[in-house]
Parts: sequence; structure tokens; C-alpha cells
Amino acid sequence: MKAFIFDMDGVIIDSEPLHTAMKIKTFRHFGLRLTEQECLEYMGRTTKFMFRHFIEKYDRSISLAEMVHYKHQIYLEALYNDGGIRPIAGTMELLRELKAKNIPAAIGSSSGRQVIDAVVEKFQLQPYFQSILSGADLPQSKPDPAIYLLSAQRLGARPEDSIVIEDAAAGIQAAKAAGMYCIAYRNPSSGRQDLSQADRIVESIKDIVVEDFLPK
Repeated sequence: MKAFIFDMDGVIIDSEPLHTAMKIKTFRHFGLRLTEQECLEYMGRTTKFMFRHFIEKYDRSISLAEMVHYKHQIYLEALYNDGGIRPIAGTMELLRELKAKNIPAAIGSSSGRQVIDAVVEKFQLQPYFQSILSGADLPQSKPDPAIYLLSAQRLGARPEDSIVIEDAAAGIQAAKAAGMYCIAYRNPSSGRQDLSQADRIVESIKDIVVEDFLPK
């Protein structure tokens, strides 16, 4: 049985610019400096992973928990109030097709669970996913393969029958380490990501044809 596992930010919704802006705002709030380029270098990793690195490097007196909480709160506020954030072109059509063909699907995202739930609620995505996992709830997130292996297990699919859709290098590494087929979406908002490890690179989600992965 085939199964599809979606990254969220940069694949389901084009939220990377908002994430970047809120991370920069958070750093400024806590007296640290962060550039947009530095954000892109951590794309696909959890917020906690990124923030911990900078706290250890620049100011160990800052509370990691407080910093992560602040970023999540201002992100959620911006998400609810930003009418410009919508599902990426082709994503809803792909999800509807998978549902119509009874092909199970999951979200495996490095974002926090509260953020994932907010996106799922805002865009009414609940009917399309049988599993939703946050890397923040696991001991290790991407590029560790655990989030994708557990997603496949929840869907009742073998890793070799699972198709991951990613936009970030860390996520692609996780998918390949899990033994899965990986489609990389070249999202202009995701910066210069190394997509070379992916099995296929698409310029649009609309280029993904479900029938290509079904038995002939």
C-alpha cells in the first residue's frame, strides 16, 4: 500500500517567510541578532534546535523555553491575522485526489504541535490526514528519520512504499535515511536548499502525478 507523507511549512502552506520574520522578531526581543540567511541555514530543523544553538553561542542566560514560547505565540497571532497565507498551489488538489483514491496521508513537520494544529484548523485539513506528527514531540527531528518512520508506521505503510514531499535539505535527508522515495518541491521562499538527494525535484506541486506511484 502506497502512502504520502507531507512536510508542512513550504509544502502545504508557504509560511517560511512568516516563520523567518517571527524568528528575527523573537531574537530582537531577547537582545540577539539574526539574519534572514541564518534562518535559511536552519530550515527543516525545529525552532528549539535552532534557538538552543544560538543561546549556547551568544547568551546562555536566556531561557530556551521562554524564547520558543514567545516565537510560537507571535507566529500564531500572525498566522491567524495574515490573510495572505494560503495552501500552496496544487496542494489541495493533490490531497483531494489522495483521499478520493483512499491513499493514506500524513503530516510530518518540524514545527511545534500547536503551530501544526493551527494550520490544520485554519485550512480545514483534518479530513485529509490519518496521522499528524511534530518533530518537537520526538527525541530527534529532521534530519533524523524517526518522524517519517513513525508516520509510515501509523499509516500502515512500509518505508519503501512511502512517498515524502519536502522542500528542505534536512527533510530530504530524513526521508532518504528512512528508506523512502522523496519528492523535493523547489519552493522559491525556502532559499537555496540542497535538493540533490531527492529522487525527484518538481517546480510545482501540480507536477506530482499520483498515478506515477500506483501499480500499473
